[in-house]
Amino acid sequence: MAEFTRGFGARRRTPDPSLPPGQYLTDDFPVLSAGPTPRVPLDQWSFRIRTEKGPDTTWSWSQLMDLPIEDVHTDIHCVTRWSKLGTSWRGVSLDTLLAAVDTDFGYAMVHSYGGYTTNLSLDDLRGGKAWVAFEFDGQPLDPEHGGPARLLVPHLYFWKSAKWVTGLTMQKHDDPGFWEQNGYHTHGDPWLEERYW
Repeated sequence: MAEFTRGFGARRRTPDPSLPPGQYLTDDFPVLSAGPTPRVPLDQWSFRIRTEKGPDTTWSWSQLMDLPIEDVHTDIHCVTRWSKLGTSWRGVSLDTLLAAVDTDFGYAMVHSYGGYTTNLSLDDLRGGKAWVAFEFDGQPLDPEHGGPARLLVPHLYFWKSAKWVTGLTMQKHDDPGFWEQNGYHTHGDPWLEERYW
């Protein structure tokens, strides 16, 4: 993960009560990636959840499409200070996926094609707060934005919404993922400006 793309420059801040502190509003959908963009054919895509209690639980793309699909309308906030309001997504709730597994652990490491990881608590993944999303604005999710599927955790900074998601590993402790090991906050609430340690 030695390559970084940053399409960002200094922007004038727009006062808006719908924006978390320190954020500016954008109509764009900027791209920030660590490393090259994975291209994952749908017939090779899979999502698995690994727990401390038994074999992995795995879904193929067609099995994911057979699960209940939800429409999600939400604001998103990037730690690089842009916010995009009123975005539209479709995906499968993590509540649905986590209902299929048994774990006593309270945390998960999220894994992506390409090796990216990020850590989340199950409290941030359950309760209608997180989805495996595969459509944005009525279209299949572009690879540059994490397609064919990314995690969507919109109440936290967007680095927690891992692109090209491929699975979760339950963990006993809140061990840090990629950006969290490199100075980003372990939680990432934009309304509390939990950007960095």
